[in-house]
Formats: sequence, C-alpha cells, structure tokens
Amino acid sequence: MSDPSPALTSHPWFFCGIGGSGMLPLALILRGLGAQVAGSDRSRDQGRTAEKFAWLEKQGFSLFPQDGSGITSAEQTLVASAAVEDTVPEMVRARELGCPRMSRAELLATLFNAAPTSIAIGGTSGKSTVTGMAGWILTQAGRDPTIMNGAVMKNFVAPDTPFASARVGQGGVFVSEVDESDGSIALYRPKVAVLGNVSLDHKSLDELRALFGDFLDKSEVSAINLDDTETAALAPRAQRLVTFGIDSLDAMIGVEPGSIVERTDGISATVCDRRDGSSHSLTLNLPGRHNLANALAAISAANAVDVPVADAVSALGSFEGLARRFDIVGTSPSGITVIDDFGHNPDKVAATLATLRAHPGRVIAFFQPHGYGPLRQMGAQLAETFARMLEPGDVTILCDPVYFGGTVDRSEGSERIVRLICEAGGKAEHIPSRTDCADRIAEIAKPGDRIVIMGARDDTLTQFAADLLARLS
Repeated sequence: MSDPSPALTSHPWFFCGIGGSGMLPLALILRGLGAQVAGSDRSRDQGRTAEKFAWLEKQGFSLFPQDGSGITSAEQTLVASAAVEDTVPEMVRARELGCPRMSRAELLATLFNAAPTSIAIGGTSGKSTVTGMAGWILTQAGRDPTIMNGAVMKNFVAPDTPFASARVGQGGVFVSEVDESDGSIALYRPKVAVLGNVSLDHKSLDELRALFGDFLDKSEVSAINLDDTETAALAPRAQRLVTFGIDSLDAMIGVEPGSIVERTDGISATVCDRRDGSSHSLTLNLPGRHNLANALAAISAANAVDVPVADAVSALGSFEGLARRFDIVGTSPSGITVIDDFGHNPDKVAATLATLRAHPGRVIAFFQPHGYGPLRQMGAQLAETFARMLEPGDVTILCDPVYFGGTVDRSEGSERIVRLICEAGGKAEHIPSRTDCADRIAEIAKPGDRIVIMGARDDTLTQFAADLLARLS
C-alpha cells in the first residue's frame, strides 16, 4: 500500500493502548508505510501478554510505560481510542506539548478513504471473520490487499508475524471492518459496503438503522444479507446491490436448499449464483451456520470488486479462521474439549452456543463480561440468550467483569446476569474470581463436555483456556 499522504509518515506517532485489538493492526499498517511509531499500554505495565509487547519491540516499535514519558515532542501525533480518559498521563502530556490527536477511527478512516478500492465490513456480528475471509479471497486472487482486522488471521500467521491482525499489501485494495459502536462508521466512504446483520449491541436499534442506512447510502456497491430482516429493510438505501443469504430464495448469491452438511469442525454447502445459474461446492473448516453466512458475505464482497464467485468459493476452502473465534484449543485424554471464543454480545454468544448445541455433549459456558457499561446495556439480552440456548444439563459460569482501571460505575455486575438467567429457567453461577472459576470448572467437568471460554477485550483469556486444558489433561 503506497502512503496515502506523505503527512502520515513525515512525523512520529504515539499509540496510547498500542496492544489493543483495534490499535495494534493500525500501528502495524502505519509502520508498514514507513512511519515511526511508539506506544504504551496498561497491559504491558501490568505484565499481561508480555510476548506480544516483546514482538512489537522486535518489529521496531518503541514502547514506554503509560506514564507520559513517551510523549516528548509536539510533532508526535497521539492516537487514542474514544474510551481513553483525559486523565491518562499521555493525554495530559500531549495537551501540555500541544500534540495533535487522532482517534483510532479517524486514523483508520484516513487510510481507508485514500485507497483506490475500499471494502468496508459492517454489521453487529461476524465483522472480523468476514474481513479475514474477504482478505484471504483477495490475496488468493492475486489482488495483494491491505487488511485491517480486529483479530489475528491464522492464514497470515508466520514465525515472524505471530500477531497477524493486519496485512500491508501493494494492490490498492483496502479491506477493513468498520465499527458502529462509537458512531465512527460515518467517517468511511467505501467503494463496497458489506452489511451482515443489525442487532442491539452498543446503540439503540433506531440509532443503528440510521448509521447503517447512511453507510449503505455512501458506498458505490452494497452487499447485504437478505436473511436478516433489519438488514434487508435497509436495501432501499443502497446505490447498487449484491444480495446474499442462506435461506432467502431472492438472494443473488445463496445456498442450494438441502445442501448444507454440518460437521463438528466445519460446514459445507452448495453456493448458487442465481444471476447466472452456476453452482459451486463450498467446504469451510469452520463450524456453524453463522460462518456459512459469513462466507456468503465475503464471497459477495469480493465479487463486487470483480473476483469470480467460483474463485472466491475455492479460496475459502483453505481459510483457517481467526484466533478466538470458536478456536478449538484442544481435547483432554478423557474427552473434554476446550474452546476459546470472542462471544461477548447476544448475537455472538447465540451463534457460538448454536454451533455447540448442533452436536452432542454438555456445555459449560464460562463468560467474562468485557466491561460494566456493556453489561448494563445488554445484560438482560445476554441472560435471555444463555437461558434460551442452553439445555437443562448445561451450566453458565460468570466471573466479575474485566476492569482495567478508570472511573466506570461498578455498582451492578455479573450477579444480576446470573439472577436473570436463573429466573428465565437456566442454570448459572456467579464466582467473582476467574481463578476460582477455573477451580469450579475443573471440579465439575466430565468426559464429553465442551467448555467454551467467552469474552472480549482481554487477551489473557486465551492463556486461561490453554491452562484449563492443561489442567484437565
């Protein structure tokens, strides 16, 4: 990817929270363009995920404690997410020196909008997987894309790129997931807009309808999911349409009825392009109908920039998935399987639980809420999802929400969700400490169980899952 503006590489950058899932890929892309990038991270100061920060330093990033010592010049541009409080030392120091500041979304939009061909992946759930799939299709098609993702893409992991949540290409195509949670989706001007689903997460449905409608309105081509009623209702806002869907017989790119075969480790189906009557055999190495829907979204996105459906379907046969997206950590000698998953909102949790429930075995669902604020916003829906999706023999175990500091109201936490699950007929336990949760899971786990570790914004959950598997083995 050529530098969209020499101004981006002619001065130094400082990322506050450089290890975050939204910040790290942006830092990698800027560094790939030749910019000088430094940063700090509270996780590094607290000794979490040390290997990630050691790797960043090896890549040429200068890392500092989060005490303001890394902000040394008015020429530095400070990048910080909207969640970073003004009292954080970097913010204070940058104000004192008069450093320019950009939000994560503003920087991403600047890079994205400058690309000759831009593909924005939107929707409440599945964005990271669709971004990874579309990026892999375009890579296999020889388009050499730049990819900005919020998760590590296994196909691009190598000994020298263990944290491959971004790829810097030279082909003029920029594929990125775009976030509606902070309203920043309004900053993007995509050639292709993909909309997979619209449901409650961080904003009200009325707000989401307006944001996503404007998103479609501003793009040249929109790929939308006709199976999702909210998304389908926004179709009139699109300039030009490519439609997809598993169940909808009106979708341009769909699935032949009766052709779906689900396996514990994948799913296959016949993809039909109803515009020319062609059929294509798709085999995914990821389980669940939601991943089949994600595949149709990625095929449609690539097709909107002239990749033939047959080529897209073929490329997905070698797609390996993303870290922490129904990531099977392993199975113990006694037959207990541990899965690491990013599920954190009702839609994502429901998709994960539906995939587990499609196959036999008890489910032990461990859930770490990703903050007190989100838990207040969607707690009731989360509780309803766990109660509805799990069987009487299954159990949900919640620890306290993750808390990295700050002034958030912590008066209402996981105990409310457990109460609501039980009131709705489900079985749930609140155990405040994560360590004690591991003890409880190890105590009750038996052969044939599937243990799913769910939560967002905390990389240490992956190690938690690995440690649990080791203990059960």
